[in-house]
Amino acid sequence: MNFDSLFQQQSALPTIPKVVQEVIDSFNNEDVSIEEIARKLAADQVLSAKLLRLANSSYYHSSRSIGTVDDAVLMLGFMTVRTLVISSGLTGGFKAMPGVDLKQFWRFSMYTAVIAKWIAKQVHGNSDVAFTVGLMHAIGQLVMHAAMPEQTLAIDKIAGPLDARRVSVEQTSFGYDFSDVGAELARRWRFPDNFGVAIKGFPDPLNAAKFDLMSGVIHVAVWRARAEENAYSDEEKEATIPIDVLKKMGLKKEAVLVDMPPISELAAGLEDLVD
Repeated sequence: MNFDSLFQQQSALPTIPKVVQEVIDSFNNEDVSIEEIARKLAADQVLSAKLLRLANSSYYHSSRSIGTVDDAVLMLGFMTVRTLVISSGLTGGFKAMPGVDLKQFWRFSMYTAVIAKWIAKQVHGNSDVAFTVGLMHAIGQLVMHAAMPEQTLAIDKIAGPLDARRVSVEQTSFGYDFSDVGAELARRWRFPDNFGVAIKGFPDPLNAAKFDLMSGVIHVAVWRARAEENAYSDEEKEATIPIDVLKKMGLKKEAVLVDMPPISELAAGLEDLVD
């Protein structure tokens, strides 16, 4: 299936709640009213329940119980609430599909997100953007599975969803890959341009005409999440670490091999997002 046809398959494109789209649009609107967004969130029972569970989770170490969406927005801050709402909208937008372990897919994406957030802080990048892009970096795979299940399942047999060779196998088979699809989805959902740039560029950030820091952050985060999911030994981590990308970002390998907290600690309390 060619690239344009993929996006004409309406059943393949996830639907996201209107309030989530409005929160995405807030990236492009500096005059957005936090109170207005909070009011709309409060009217969405599923989203507000999830937001309150997250606000009260161990991840945020709140000293008191958070009982309302307004309290959650006050306690967490608008940037964090926006990130969580979009994350919830993304993970809820795809229903079960044959051959895809959605729980594993979103767990891997969550690991990528929390690692990307940590790395972004080390290189003075935007950690909220890093988290959101990290979570949606592979969303193109789900669109491809929904639009052309048989062809995508055939790719799965050669290089599974977490396989580093996946991008090149898709390019050979289709002439595009899941990062191209994810970047186009970000454009259609009206995310800022830098989201699409990072998603499209993360598989090979050093090959871009101009190095994009966020693409580098996601590239390293994906490698580290893959190492976690596949239980790499220390030797395997050493052998596969993307040292050139780290160097380009001004990071030593010890940053992600030694200094970074355990992923279980980085992601603690966020399990609700992927359930």
